[in-house]
Amino acid sequence: MIEDIKEQKLDQEIKSKYELVIGLEVHAQLLTSSKMYTADSTTFGNLPNTNISVITLGHPGTLPKVNKRAVEFAIKMGLACDSQITRRNIFARKNYFYPDLPKGYQLTQDKNPICVGGQVPIVLASGVKKSIALTRIHMEEDAGKSIHLAGEIDTLVDFNRAGVPLIEIVSEPDMRSSEEAYQFLTEIKKLVKYLEICDGNMEEGSLRCDANVSVRLKGDDQLGKKVEVKNMNSFRNVARAIEHEFERQVQMLENKLEIVSETRTFDAATGSTASMRTKEDLNDYRYFPEPDLSPVLISDEWLKTIQDNLPPLPRELFSKFVSKYGLPEYDAGVLTDSKEIALFYEELCQLTENHKAASNWVMGPVKSYLNELTLHIDDFPISINSLATLIRLVDEGKLSYSAAAQKVYPVMLTDSQKDPLEIATALNLIQESSEDSLKPIVESVLEENSQKVLEYRSGKKGLMGMFMGQVMKKSKGKADPKVATKILSEILDN
Repeated sequence: MIEDIKEQKLDQEIKSKYELVIGLEVHAQLLTSSKMYTADSTTFGNLPNTNISVITLGHPGTLPKVNKRAVEFAIKMGLACDSQITRRNIFARKNYFYPDLPKGYQLTQDKNPICVGGQVPIVLASGVKKSIALTRIHMEEDAGKSIHLAGEIDTLVDFNRAGVPLIEIVSEPDMRSSEEAYQFLTEIKKLVKYLEICDGNMEEGSLRCDANVSVRLKGDDQLGKKVEVKNMNSFRNVARAIEHEFERQVQMLENKLEIVSETRTFDAATGSTASMRTKEDLNDYRYFPEPDLSPVLISDEWLKTIQDNLPPLPRELFSKFVSKYGLPEYDAGVLTDSKEIALFYEELCQLTENHKAASNWVMGPVKSYLNELTLHIDDFPISINSLATLIRLVDEGKLSYSAAAQKVYPVMLTDSQKDPLEIATALNLIQESSEDSLKPIVESVLEENSQKVLEYRSGKKGLMGMFMGQVMKKSKGKADPKVATKILSEILDN
């Protein structure tokens, strides 16, 4: 019966009766060179079971030691999210049997996470702004990886990932649409990359997300039964899984069926979820304090040092680009999507006062070149000084934007040592902006098109484009359009 229900297409009127409630749990692998509690390497892609030691494998008599850098990274994320930082941190054993967990328990934080509360601001496509509250951010270690080969009945286990440091970012059930969840994940990825604590690569598993989804009638204050969805390897698949769960749960409620609190897996090929295991009652992980690790104390001095060394955050740069540089919010959003691009633009603005032109160049020709060749901004061949010079040539009317972008810029890409003015001069692209020089050309064009002048003066203002085209042709493209237009207007309108 339930399978038949899944095939039904819900009417929009029925769906509009219900509210979607979403909370996300995001695991971010930290960019440390060693594991959370041992000196084993965290390098991704090494041969299976080579980044291991007796501590990773949980041999008797071995003792863990907390990775200080991982603690600093967790604090960075907490500060970036306006969380309260817990000063006395203890660790706990989370006990459960899992093939990927050699010790039989996971070292994590239970009742006192290193970061408490906080928020992540998001902006929806409609322009609506919302802050998603955080419950906590805590530190823990990753498990290993089970490998199921096609046609094989055995499971292979790679312990290289076991012990890799993680932070788990847990949101409140504040999200009400798949778009909000998508934007929340986008902001989390942006933050960890700005802070340089995680590479945000979902394909390699360094950023993973579980979604807790429930539905309730609109106006109802009580949360519905929560279903946890796992195994989503992209932000888009998280959104797809949430949308599928909303439809499935609404169908069940409409058909008077009870929603089971369970863990479900997402199938990207079909866009559907399937049950993995029920979780009607909370799993009894038998948490207890880790006896082999002393408490980690966060002093005022240590916290201040981390705070003072935080990089500019995306929301701070966004605000600065809009308020100080006068950019549209769209431009600011595109530029702050990447920390490296944002800082490149910020440095460019120190060398030019035309901040909008600088934005257009970075979002247009610069990013197009980088994307086409899959390059990092550090590999961009043109120096910021040279790009600022090119912008200045256009601002001063010595060079048209089209000539700068289509003629000079490509030469600069292949020979970054050449000065933009030298290139423009060699290509005979320097515009004529002297009124004394341009006025005879304009007068000649108008004299040759006397009938069109009469038509213009009788109301056909669209002929201005034709006159400009003739001026540009007669000047061999070297007339400054602004100056030529001014002269044309003065003669034609008087």
